[in-house]
Amino acid sequence: MKKITIAHSPDADDIFMYMAIKFGWIGNDFAYENTALDIQTLNEFALKNEFDTTAISFGLYPLIASEYALLRTAVSFGEGYGPKLIKKKDTHLKRNFKVALSGANTTNALIFRIKYPEARIIYKNFLDIENAVLSGEVDAGVLIHESILEFDQSLCVEAELWDIWLEFAKENLPLPLGGMALRRSLPLSDAIKIERDLTNAVKIADANRKILAPMLMERKLIRVNEEKLNTYLNLYANKNSISMNQTQLLAVDTL
Repeated sequence: MKKITIAHSPDADDIFMYMAIKFGWIGNDFAYENTALDIQTLNEFALKNEFDTTAISFGLYPLIASEYALLRTAVSFGEGYGPKLIKKKDTHLKRNFKVALSGANTTNALIFRIKYPEARIIYKNFLDIENAVLSGEVDAGVLIHESILEFDQSLCVEAELWDIWLEFAKENLPLPLGGMALRRSLPLSDAIKIERDLTNAVKIADANRKILAPMLMERKLIRVNEEKLNTYLNLYANKNSISMNQTQLLAVDTL
């Protein structure tokens, strides 16, 4: 059986959407091999054409469009929410404040750099950003993934990247965060089957959340409790993740 490599992030929505494949609930045309990596590493590997199909930041796609096709499924958008710029309470950020972002090629970094061109940026794994702010290593940080749901009480939100996105987009479009890309070099017949399997995986995950979510908790594949998991999945892994609609496609084009 032909092996197909799938790379995705270890955050809850990606784990949720791809576990139907990992558990063998989807298809029998390919032997799928899952790899979980942080989003910046995924973006860097996409630039090297490392995986057959990979999760990426939408902001990266123009750089890999010659090698990868953007799929319509397994997408994450923010609608009224998204990454958060956080700082310590009762502090004022200077124009050249030092900030931690999750990667140079992420969508949040693209939007951040346009809004704050004088900020001094360092890049960290998204799991380390809150602690970098708490320790004083940086003045602020952009939280992504499950980190947006809860953070230390000594911190506050300086800005919502959703609001910055609306400012730049000039219209009420969803914020494009992450999607799935497929190697253009794969045979067309394989590409069609892979997109079908990925789409079915997201459909099955959404339809069987009450079954799948506890399985992920039992296997310690998720970093949050069940309540926060359900909140997060409602935001980023839902019926709007199954197949991009025209409004979402317009948002990607706008980005």
